[in-house]
Amino acid sequence: MTPTDHALLDAVVIGGGPAGATAADDLARQGYQVLLLDRAGRIKPCGGAIPPRLIEDFSIPSELLVARATAARMVSPKAVQVDIPIDGGFVGMVDRERFDEFLRARAATHGARRQIGDFERLSLDEDGVRVVHFQTEDGPAQVRTRAVIGADGARSRVAQQAVPGADQGRFVFAYHEILAVPDTPPPGYAPSRCEVHYRGSLSPDFYGWVFPHGASVSVGTGSADKGFSLRRGVLQLREEAGLAHARTLRREGAPIPMKPLPRWDNGRDVVLAGDAAGVVAPASGEGIYYAMLGGRLAAEAVSQLLQTGRAGALASARRRFMREHGRVFWVLGWMQRVWYRNDRRRERFVSICRDRDVQQLTFDAYMHKRLVRSRPLAHLRIFFKDMAHLLGLARSS
Repeated sequence: MTPTDHALLDAVVIGGGPAGATAADDLARQGYQVLLLDRAGRIKPCGGAIPPRLIEDFSIPSELLVARATAARMVSPKAVQVDIPIDGGFVGMVDRERFDEFLRARAATHGARRQIGDFERLSLDEDGVRVVHFQTEDGPAQVRTRAVIGADGARSRVAQQAVPGADQGRFVFAYHEILAVPDTPPPGYAPSRCEVHYRGSLSPDFYGWVFPHGASVSVGTGSADKGFSLRRGVLQLREEAGLAHARTLRREGAPIPMKPLPRWDNGRDVVLAGDAAGVVAPASGEGIYYAMLGGRLAAEAVSQLLQTGRAGALASARRRFMREHGRVFWVLGWMQRVWYRNDRRRERFVSICRDRDVQQLTFDAYMHKRLVRSRPLAHLRIFFKDMAHLLGLARSS
């Protein structure tokens, strides 16, 4: 990479996580000249769960799955446990270090140029062409491009520089520790079960998790409360899980968005994807599938721009995403505001999860990424059960 590359690229994708790598791959497969710019050594704190729809839609090879979760355990503030089997399927677990690199390498095999560097700023040259400025180990560099996809994570610098409304995001700060599973696992540890712990001492507004990764396990928590000690919460959860003395392989922390931004493009040549666009599901914190879908939609929007010259095509990425998933995000946001408010509410929430209708509809929605409308009576029953628990008319255990 020369300090100033005068060739005109079709697209520069800034950020090489699942969203950016997917966008670069999709564009490169279509024959576009694409640069994938990514920082070195970046691993996002993440439980690493991917649903069957992601595995199918994005052709993820089975060897990337370090574990297959066939059950989930919800743990209430009073340590009431509700086990939910994943009937007839599994949730894949991946290690983000290997998974993200696989996606970047796949994009490169299809023609995307990879560049390690730190994004600095956007500008326009004297001809009105977009210029991307970044730092490499050899010094400053820049490239000219017809379009930019900002997939540089929460609090995206691309968004802050180019997209109106980028300051309207809401965030949870997540922190986890990747531990080596002891040769003799602690009592009750199940390598095929994900645990979700709802208790204010672990998180005042989110949850703690213990997610198996084969030979390792992710123990983490998150909160929007800046005064809450995430490290103390993880330490407490490690002790409860019998993993206090397990070897720590690495520690990671980062902000995670909890609300899609009101706009994902600048109306000219920049569009956002993944965490930069705010597409992590409220309540659950799930983001890999939504990031990869967002990357694909951004790539399709950029392809339309390049083919037609119509800048309005960029807005289609957000419009299509919200049409398909906006309702799910609204429901999950409502759940988080209502049920994560205090331990009394959390206790009732876990109690609701005993219900088979709730379990079936939840996993249908998670596995297939849609609200299932084929069982209206079940939806109605769940609504009345929710209201009964919220009003304190139902027993919580």
